[in-house]
Amino acid sequence: MKTEGYSIKDLETLSGIKAHTIRIWEKRYELLSPERTDTNIRYYTDDDLKRMLNVSLLVRNGYKISKVAAWQNETIKQTVLDVASSKKTEQSYVEQLLLHMVNFDNIGFQHLANEIIGKFGIEDAIQNVFFGLFERIGTFWQVGSIFPAQEHHVSSIIRQKVIAAIDELGPQSKKGKNILFYLPENELHELSLLFYSYLAAKSGYNVIYLGQFVPFDDLQKMQSHVQLDYIFTAFISPVQKDYLETYLNNLKEVYQHQKVFITGGQIREHEPKLPRNFKAVKDYREFKKYIG
Repeated sequence: MKTEGYSIKDLETLSGIKAHTIRIWEKRYELLSPERTDTNIRYYTDDDLKRMLNVSLLVRNGYKISKVAAWQNETIKQTVLDVASSKKTEQSYVEQLLLHMVNFDNIGFQHLANEIIGKFGIEDAIQNVFFGLFERIGTFWQVGSIFPAQEHHVSSIIRQKVIAAIDELGPQSKKGKNILFYLPENELHELSLLFYSYLAAKSGYNVIYLGQFVPFDDLQKMQSHVQLDYIFTAFISPVQKDYLETYLNNLKEVYQHQKVFITGGQIREHEPKLPRNFKAVKDYREFKKYIG
């Protein structure tokens, strides 16, 4: 966990409660008592964060802040458990996963992840719940800036779930088409790529999965080793627009006759000019429709 403490912006990002509202709750109800650094900068502890997460969950489920703020932490925790057992919406699952993540509750997170997958299926679980978890922590699939150890831990768990789902499908090529999945150099956020590769495999494509940090030279060499019909890559880590467009143009020169799918936060942010054979993928439903 963070040793230097959390800013009020961190609390806002993780709890979903606006910083202005948090300050009001502090003054009016003494909900939190932030510490101060030697230079008089306010910061919050791990216990403050956990209390804020619990309170935000209860307020979103209809509890009055004036009532909840007067409760001891044990009462708040027990009420959260009661709410969690009765509220089974996608949003409430995100709230519960976040609490397990902050507490490094491996068993609780694993059990809840299995429950979510069992209820929604792997596709909707990833898109509507797990993506929502990472979006809460930061930009979509670009997480870890606040407390990376927790994020890496739960990313690993979810990654294992997707790999298990892929393994269940087994090798196949019903459509007789090959699709290459890879991430560019300096790109390490692999979960979305795994998820889309699962969708392609389920649809009957032969998936060639290279994973993270693939040198561009390797992409060029692939041309002489295997016939590829589709390429899929993602851009999540921050890059400049000119770098992104240059990379895409270079990729077009290598794969002029293949359909190239691209996705990720950097595509949405920069809206780069795309070569004619490139397709920006907004979400998994759009990708499924395209690949049939």
